[in-house]
Amino acid sequence: MSFSVLVDVTLDPDTAHAYLILSADGKQVRHGDTRQNVPDNPKRFSPIISVLGKQGFSAGRFYYEVQVKRKTEWSLGVARESITRKGKINLSPGNGYWTIWLRNGTYAALVDTVVPLSLKEKPQRVGVFVDYEAGLVSFYDADCWYHLYSYANVTFTEKLYPYFSPGLNDGGKNSSPLIISSVHICPIK
Repeated sequence: MSFSVLVDVTLDPDTAHAYLILSADGKQVRHGDTRQNVPDNPKRFSPIISVLGKQGFSAGRFYYEVQVKRKTEWSLGVARESITRKGKINLSPGNGYWTIWLRNGTYAALVDTVVPLSLKEKPQRVGVFVDYEAGLVSFYDADCWYHLYSYANVTFTEKLYPYFSPGLNDGGKNSSPLIISSVHICPIK
């Protein structure tokens, strides 16, 4: 992988659930205790606590990293442009979501069922790599380059967007933001 696939991801406020607080630079998201004064629109998630990246990708390879330290709950990955954003949503490939998550101390991939991940240690930063033409979405512990999970042999037919959910605040236990971080060294060759 060359450094040209490192992408500068920012969050799209038009897609952010009304209780999500985005930083001014679009690099951080956390769940707040009060509803933000934002208009409802078809792109906005509700009731799922999620937000998409502004930048969509319909070809090539891309990689970005997200800081997850001090988080007790989160979901990350990519989603196709036509995903359902309203009502009850199942984060699965069949619904256009290729994600992993942390819930109740368990890391898992969200295939048609929850597939627990066996990790060496709790990741502080998660790297997300997509090869559009190869139909691959891979997740890495970005600090030790440990492979967490891959969705392979996927046929992508529409634009993909980075997907983020910081999880509920949980009375302050999960108040740290997800932070889109700068990539210093790319793990994939």
